[in-house]
Amino acid sequence: MSGFAWGAFAANLGWAALTALGVMVITFAVAVRKGMHRIVDIAWGAAFAAVALATFGASAGEGDLARRALVTALTVVWGLRLAVHIGRRGRGHGEDPRYEDMLGKASGNRNLYAFRMIYLLQGALVWLVSLPVQAAQYAGGPVSVLAWLGTALWAVGIFFEAVGDAQKARFKADPANKGRIMDRGLWRYTRHPNYFGDFCVWWGLFLIACDGGAAPALVSFVSPLVMSYLLINGSGKRLLERRMSGRPGWAEYASRTSGFFPLPPRG
Repeated sequence: MSGFAWGAFAANLGWAALTALGVMVITFAVAVRKGMHRIVDIAWGAAFAAVALATFGASAGEGDLARRALVTALTVVWGLRLAVHIGRRGRGHGEDPRYEDMLGKASGNRNLYAFRMIYLLQGALVWLVSLPVQAAQYAGGPVSVLAWLGTALWAVGIFFEAVGDAQKARFKADPANKGRIMDRGLWRYTRHPNYFGDFCVWWGLFLIACDGGAAPALVSFVSPLVMSYLLINGSGKRLLERRMSGRPGWAEYASRTSGFFPLPPRG
């Protein structure tokens, strides 16, 4: 595990936590002023970008510059694209039904409840899931083939996310499609191309961390596992499909379309 700056990485964990918390506190203040907590979804991607940039600055002189620049750039591109997309998608809409349901359970101040249950939780998840991005920047040794394999997997992920989101946006913009289930383009092969894309992005970033040796792989292997769980069994696929299950045409679509990994349509 030589070549890994353990001491500097340990200090960076604190800076990353403060960065994620800072993004969430600022977002909370804006949300309270607007009376709408759905904007925390915009902060999700932005917080990852902020943590990557903060870690890049903190790791100056510690790890391999090429790996540091690569993992930072990929994370910033992913995070800002996601933030912009969610911001545009939510423009002109009211509160997210997920947060309405959650805040309906608050026995006291709704905003304080939201801060504890939404903002602090998401800040902690940003810190945890971003461990490969943090660890990769403190590893020595030149970039090798594993980093480029990780970059290729990241590219597959960003393709599925960006193209899938664009296809769905065009579909929903057509009044003729009101009430219909999106089953075209990438959505023919998986019911969740955007979640599958996220899955690929974070396993790709983990491979870049593994390119730095056993130490960054060891300290960050839990991160893509947590993200995979969230996407498939947590707040991603499971909750969305629960809300979609009663819509006309959903059962037929689900019966012929893969639930996560892209596959040819059945039937």
